[in-house]
Amino acid sequence: MITINKLSKIFRSEELETSALNEITLTINEGDFVSIMGPSGSGKSTLLNIIGLLDSASSGSYLLLNQEMIGLKEKFKSKARKENIGFIFQNFNLIDELSVYDNIELPLIYNNVPSSERKKKIENIATVLGISHRLKHYPQQLSGGQQQRVAVARALINDPKIILADEPTGNLDSKNGNEVMELLTDLHANGATILMVTHSDYDASFSQKTVLMKDGIILSEKMNNRNVDVLVSNSKKLESC
Repeated sequence: MITINKLSKIFRSEELETSALNEITLTINEGDFVSIMGPSGSGKSTLLNIIGLLDSASSGSYLLLNQEMIGLKEKFKSKARKENIGFIFQNFNLIDELSVYDNIELPLIYNNVPSSERKKKIENIATVLGISHRLKHYPQQLSGGQQQRVAVARALINDPKIILADEPTGNLDSKNGNEVMELLTDLHANGATILMVTHSDYDASFSQKTVLMKDGIILSEKMNNRNVDVLVSNSKKLESC
């Protein structure tokens, strides 16, 4: 699904040149759940932004669904982003002036989905995420966990090929944070491909694999044993439904 080869990102100013990514090579297959960890300044957020087509690399190759993204014109990047990628942000990025329903609806409007189809999709995703009773509320009327569920609904509403999560529990207490991680785990168990940036070893343990970055390079990739137990647990849940 995603193939990155010798990807580099250099930030330049009049006086300084900073290498944020240094020839990164990474593969993410369909159905993977991968965490990226590393200290501040390691390049993990820069990498996520390039994968999400919010930023451009300086050199190297980035294939998304076998199509080269490096050097692609912005209008084609925008199209690829809308059709293939869903974002979950640490700060939720909900619009306070819009209701929960309207926040979830925005990506559908951008993709020119007919009104009748939008209503059906919103009601379905709200039911799945347990926020049907909150559709007429506004973000400031919700708890942090509920706001993140709305953000997840918005990320999923266009059936993206990959979900990019940037510190999805960073602004949540442990209870709400754990609910969000269990939600991501359930999505993965049902076939979602997820790439998550996190500072939390606990959150990373929900994923299949952890990629450790430092100073713009990948130091290591390791499989997570805990994920096997989580997937077994989720499989039992699904069988009982």
